[in-house]
Amino acid sequence: MLAKSYGSSVYGVDANVITIEVNVSQGMKFFMVGLPDNAIKESEHRIDAAIKYSGYKMPRQKVVVNLAPADVKKEGSAYDLPIALGILKGSEQIFTEELGNFMIMGELALDGTLRPIKGVLPIAIEARKQGFKGFILPQENAAEAAIVNNLDVIPVSNLNDAIGVLEGTSDIKPVEMDTRDIFFTNLNDYEADFADVQGQENIKRALEIAAAGGHNVIMVGPPGAGKTMLAKRFPSILPPLSLTEALETTKIHSVAGRLGANASLIATRPYRAPHHTISDVALVGGGGIPQPGEISLANNGVLFLDELPEFKRTVLEVMRQPLEERRVTISRAKVSVEFPANFMLLASMNPCPCGYYNHPEKECVCPPGSVKRYLNKVSGPLLDRIDLHVEVTPVSFDQMTADRKAESSDTIRKRVIAAKEIQEKRFEGLEDVHSNALMPSQMVKEVCEINSAGKALLKNAMEKLGLSARAYDRIMKVSRTIADLAGSEDIKIEHLAEAIQYRSLDREEWAG
Repeated sequence: MLAKSYGSSVYGVDANVITIEVNVSQGMKFFMVGLPDNAIKESEHRIDAAIKYSGYKMPRQKVVVNLAPADVKKEGSAYDLPIALGILKGSEQIFTEELGNFMIMGELALDGTLRPIKGVLPIAIEARKQGFKGFILPQENAAEAAIVNNLDVIPVSNLNDAIGVLEGTSDIKPVEMDTRDIFFTNLNDYEADFADVQGQENIKRALEIAAAGGHNVIMVGPPGAGKTMLAKRFPSILPPLSLTEALETTKIHSVAGRLGANASLIATRPYRAPHHTISDVALVGGGGIPQPGEISLANNGVLFLDELPEFKRTVLEVMRQPLEERRVTISRAKVSVEFPANFMLLASMNPCPCGYYNHPEKECVCPPGSVKRYLNKVSGPLLDRIDLHVEVTPVSFDQMTADRKAESSDTIRKRVIAAKEIQEKRFEGLEDVHSNALMPSQMVKEVCEINSAGKALLKNAMEKLGLSARAYDRIMKVSRTIADLAGSEDIKIEHLAEAIQYRSLDREEWAG
């Protein structure tokens, strides 16, 4: 007898329906076809044990399982449950007409219990789109799938529960969740706050400008100056995620299997801080069936690269294109997948190998020329894509022990949101442009007009610092953001002067 059930495969951040056909006929062998990977091929043994443990029999006949479309590679262990149910229906051990009405996914343990799977959210979205009655899946994944409304999400803990749902003998109810309530309850729920940071007012100011305009930042300073501490607090001053951004972010983390059990909608901006030993594939994404890398996991949030010169050169170079295009395309022979990569780059580095170049108290012991060689580990084109270069100096004892309460993240965020609203209005009607940092070059002259005094100041700075055309664009965009934070329609000379000072690494003293 032929039985059909439905599962799903995820490519990029989107899901496709996979039809699982099971034919039980005369013979004695088990065949799995349709380009399954090893994890799916091994499911025969898991399904055999699970079916027996659940009180049924694995048919000792010829069983052919076809995963259609047959020319697309399938991977993972999440097809165990729909295959097992198809075998039981095909061997006439269960009687139901409901099998084809549900999207079904889940990995079986040998005792018939279900283990959580990844990529549930895009699968649930596709199930609703294709008009399935519901989605039967492991209990731990139910909260994630329930983000999608108008779809019955039915959590089951074992094979017998799934059979009960299909035969109508189970009293398991669909999971209901108020997505908006969960989202707004957890919005801006960050553990770290700028109120904990004493001193470093100039760095906080630079990070506020970066947050307001979506600019990339590099912090340069000696060990123990507070670079990592400030970076961890940076997401807390960014504007809150919109519901659309939260859904996109959750989809990416779901595909990568990073949500964990009983996770729901992500309501805070992601913060990713990979170690400097990371490979280029782990950073941008890849694999036989491409998976998202760190730059995609940081989508709508912050990617923090600590000790930037210690990263392999190839790793940093593969980031250049995603930084400009805000997405990454991974091509394989039979499939090309696009992942969003709209992240803010926050980097930090020591000023020299010993870490004490330009230190107010400690002396640098590096040999001549080593500062330039150390900085050259980071390519010029990558540095050009970083708008703000900020020097971090150690906090003095008096600042650390001061009673004055520092500004909270909430207070700074309100100013950032006000500046963001100005930019949203400015770029209204433009697709993919929502902040000054994303402004196309042809718009810079129109949006970032400066008077003759400003032009003279900028010309002098460019000649003295030897800035590139891209650096000119960066200065103009940053000065526009500073003016927005001040609520000014025009870019004043003080806004321009502040923007120029954030090009520290272009100065002659760093090139010597």
